[in-house]
Amino acid sequence: MSGLFISFEGIDGAGKSTHIAALAQALESQGREVTLTREPGGTPLAEALRSMVLNDAMDPLTESLLVFAARRDHIVRVIAPALAEGKVVVCDRFTDATFAYQGAGRAFDWKVLQQLEGWVQGGATASEGSQALLQPDLTLWFDLPASVAAQRLAGARVPDKFESQPGAFFEKVSSGYARRQDEDPARFARIDANQSPAAVWQNVVDAVREKGWLP
Repeated sequence: MSGLFISFEGIDGAGKSTHIAALAQALESQGREVTLTREPGGTPLAEALRSMVLNDAMDPLTESLLVFAARRDHIVRVIAPALAEGKVVVCDRFTDATFAYQGAGRAFDWKVLQQLEGWVQGGATASEGSQALLQPDLTLWFDLPASVAAQRLAGARVPDKFESQPGAFFEKVSSGYARRQDEDPARFARIDANQSPAAVWQNVVDAVREKGWLP
């Protein structure tokens, strides 16, 4: 069986974490081996960079470079080997988050992010020297109004520097996700995250079934 790459995207509080493990379990019940991971993170180096990105003050270019450095290590050490072995990689955020948070939220240059995307996700990450750009086979975008996300996060945990941003920031982030969907609509499945957990889960299952990956 060929490897599959599924990413979960959305602003903080959208409810991704509730359903990622459930999807991994559903795929495992079909005999697939699943690698469950996250970004920034997934390797010791990437986790160290994650801590810096989420907590240390820096400009948008520095943020973007650190995120893509973490992504490169994650791809080389975890994602690409798992896909080559026919596993399913389920990732809590991938490159769309960088365009949404740094590109739209932090107003960083979209074209520079596209250049970094090409360097990090192309070339040696593909088989047999191909220059194909590594992207998820399916991206589940949990779309939720920023005001609802803020209510869900209130008092849940000590916020990092992104979670503590005002609602206007997350509205920009959501617009970044919408732009990414417009640029690659076949890859995206928009999930209305402002529903009950059961309804959201059904939407997730339906999107994966439409790809033929669940019965």
